[in-house]
Amino acid sequence: MKKKETSENKHFRIAMLGHKRIPSREGGVEIVVEELSTRMAAMGHDVTCFNRSGHHVSGREFDQSSLSEYKGVKLKKVLTIDAKGLAAMTSSFFGAIRCAFGKFDVVHFHAEGPCAFIWLPKLFGKRVVATIHGLDWQRDKWHGFAKKYIHFGEKMATKYADELIVLSRGVQDYFLKEYNRDTVFIPNGVEKPEELPAKMITEKYGLHKDDYILFLGRIVPEKGVRYLIDAFKQLHTDKKLVIAGGSSDTEDFYNEMKALAQGDERIIFTGFVQGQLLSELYSNAYIYCLPSDLEGMPLSLLEAMSYGNCCVTSDIDECAEVVENKAVTFAHSDTEALQNTLQTLCDEPEQVSIYKKEATEFICHKYNWDKVVKRTLEMYE
Repeated sequence: MKKKETSENKHFRIAMLGHKRIPSREGGVEIVVEELSTRMAAMGHDVTCFNRSGHHVSGREFDQSSLSEYKGVKLKKVLTIDAKGLAAMTSSFFGAIRCAFGKFDVVHFHAEGPCAFIWLPKLFGKRVVATIHGLDWQRDKWHGFAKKYIHFGEKMATKYADELIVLSRGVQDYFLKEYNRDTVFIPNGVEKPEELPAKMITEKYGLHKDDYILFLGRIVPEKGVRYLIDAFKQLHTDKKLVIAGGSSDTEDFYNEMKALAQGDERIIFTGFVQGQLLSELYSNAYIYCLPSDLEGMPLSLLEAMSYGNCCVTSDIDECAEVVENKAVTFAHSDTEALQNTLQTLCDEPEQVSIYKKEATEFICHKYNWDKVVKRTLEMYE
């Protein structure tokens, strides 16, 4: 009798879309797509990622040269109207058409908005899988039609996806309650990085080991940057606050946050960071802080812990599930609670040291990219 092929020995022809582009750190979705696609390609699977055309979300100065292949992954550009609210919609539409007519065994959609077109490859007999990276229609930056469109994508994913992957138990409960739809919980992964001494950050920003609190992420309302700046301005400390990250269709909000920080010379905005600069910021922070009101599964939090950081995060389920008791949480949206938490940690470095010692081993054992890839391939069966 012929042995049945499994996801471990069967080679799939896989298409991925919904991200901006890879390789890129424009957001958590891009990091996930890069990790999944490159690891699957290394295992012998035929993987194609449909990248947006257009400019980097944080500005054209971060544009990279166009590639046709990256670490064994085929990269295809799709037509994109590079404007707020239209880039994701148009790139997903044209990407879905190419997936529908392409020779793929599985089409993997990422994020809710792009799933508005998940029915297209499904109509042409493709197996479709969707990963919900968060309830994006709830994000403050979206209003009116854009919010309704993203919510529509959520409904299409619920209706047409053969498998629906979620990154947190809270979102899993949401789909069961709202749609009576079963989902598969597959969290993101992380790897132990190489920690770097402060060099570039010292030359560029005057930063040294353990003399700053770090926020790293997109500067959008739901990340809680406003709470962090308000709380930090009340702290009695010589430490600096580093706000690292670019805007994401939120230039007005970014400028508003810079205006809010004016008058406090301890607050530094770096803009979008990547490469050595990013690694040095993670490696040398005294505290990493993520005060979000809304998350899917925050990769920056996993990364911060993998670098051995003492992390402070809001107590929303998506963050609390990640850190368990290996980080400090505070009541979300509560600026006073955040201020008190940060002040205590600034005054008690021995507590910070305890969290730092336990962070890396805990997070790298709990979340593993190889396990994530294996579970995802099982969904492709």
